[in-house]
Amino acid sequence: MKIAFYGSSLLSAYWNGAATYYRGLLRALAQRGYQITFYEPDVYQRQQNRDIDPPEWCNVVVYQGTVEALKNVAAEAALADIVVKASGVGFEDDLLLQQVMKATRPEALKIFWDVDAPATLAELKESSEHPLRKALADLDLVLTYGGGDPVVAAYRAIGAASCVPIYNALDPETHHPVASDRRFEADLGFLGNRLPDREARVETFFLQPAANSSDLRFLLGGSGWQDKPMTPNVNYIGHVSTRDHNAFNVTPKAVLNISRESMAQNGFSPATRVFEAAGAGACLITDHWEGIDHFLKPDEEILVARDGRDVQDILASLTIERAADIGRSALQRVLREHTYQHRAVEVDRLFRSHSGRKEAAE
Repeated sequence: MKIAFYGSSLLSAYWNGAATYYRGLLRALAQRGYQITFYEPDVYQRQQNRDIDPPEWCNVVVYQGTVEALKNVAAEAALADIVVKASGVGFEDDLLLQQVMKATRPEALKIFWDVDAPATLAELKESSEHPLRKALADLDLVLTYGGGDPVVAAYRAIGAASCVPIYNALDPETHHPVASDRRFEADLGFLGNRLPDREARVETFFLQPAANSSDLRFLLGGSGWQDKPMTPNVNYIGHVSTRDHNAFNVTPKAVLNISRESMAQNGFSPATRVFEAAGAGACLITDHWEGIDHFLKPDEEILVARDGRDVQDILASLTIERAADIGRSALQRVLREHTYQHRAVEVDRLFRSHSGRKEAAE
């Protein structure tokens, strides 16, 4: 079956946290026989900051950030058996949704794939005239990369026929244990871009513990932090290419996951960083959110902190040996249950079951 997938970017992770998710899941689907074309706009300097070449398992179409170019690529939805419009594409999302749905053949499967459900649902709540709200009646399926029952219930309440979370996962071919790298030596590392609904949590879970632990070394990676006040024991290294993520994760004694505020409040929304770190065999400390134990076992496969003081206490008692044990346990768990191959089996089943229902109804 042919898939037309309209998303932010497959080729660049620059200001694009969904890249790892797209790559792992779509490659796994391609290995199951799907022919995929990914359409991404040339915006936000992503094409100037590519971190992978166009892959052999997916045809990537990069289009200019103009309405004319958008309409041209949207028309190609007519060639696909499955059409996916993702959230957060980054250029005229509402118009793209409208044009893609207009071009899709009646017998094709129409899907909205939400990679930031809390934010999308907040928008829908504020506007009864939101284009997505109007489109839900014509969509066969809403998929989300997290959120659990609260997100499913919220989407069903506003008219989605079906909503299923497809969680982030690990691609063992890209995220795996490597040798440590002196550039990333630290007691605690955090990798994440500066975003409005995460900044206060970064202060609480990372910068404040650093300020209170002058004898420890902290490593901060990600875009946008250059003018943020921080203590001398924080080494800020800016954007970290995906090719260095494995070394970034395995070199510090521990690495930190800090959820965005909306994700933490909603729960059941593990970031790609969780599985990337676990896949590298890192000792991961995460801020608390409901549903953690659905993915990794606290105190054995992941360490959980409810505030900055917890982070300090964990670091004070964490030995290199225990950190290594936790990293090994996390790696074994995600390889056993949380790879993109596991997720692709579920998505394949959903695609086939919904396509079968459409055929039976015609």
